Amino acid sequence: MAERSHLSWAKVRLAVLESSVLAVACLIAYLLATNLLSHAYFLSRADDLLGGMWAVIAAVFVLRDSYQRSMAAAVSRMAATSVSFVICLLYLLFLPFNPFALAVLIGVSALTVTLIGRPGDAITAGITTAVVLVVAAVSPQNAWQQPILRFADTLIGVSVGIAAAWTDLRVVRPAMIRAKPDGGDISRL
Repeated sequence: MAERSHLSWAKVRLAVLESSVLAVACLIAYLLATNLLSHAYFLSRADDLLGGMWAVIAAVFVLRDSYQRSMAAAVSRMAATSVSFVICLLYLLFLPFNPFALAVLIGVSALTVTLIGRPGDAITAGITTAVVLVVAAVSPQNAWQQPILRFADTLIGVSVGIAAAWTDLRVVRPAMIRAKPDGGDISRL
């Protein structure tokens, strides 16, 4: 019979608190993206919602189990998004969406991040390129704006994710340590 993993109340409490930090970060990222950018640009409701979703995804992507890992994820996300931003913007300034271009630009995005020494970012660059180009196909008027908007959404989500990681490190974990009866190392929970 397989041995059951024992969840202590401390582990459950930490998981609930960290999940709560993530939930609040996602709400903040969503509200910032849907409200902040709509004041800067005249965006459709669909663009507002897409921006909110994209900011939430960036916040989830960045928020990790340590501040150092969150910072590394933030650098990864911004590097991949920056490459995708440049490639998609250059393409969409001159040409409309095309399925063959979608495939080629995903390949170019992956190749570019690999050649600049960030092969682990190839997946994120490819996904970002796919989203930007398909959204440009859905909203072909001013399609060149999509890379700019998605870059801004990503920046919002990454910033919120880093702030949430800092909050987790400086507020949530210290509170857990104070609450733990033996005052031991919470990182091993």
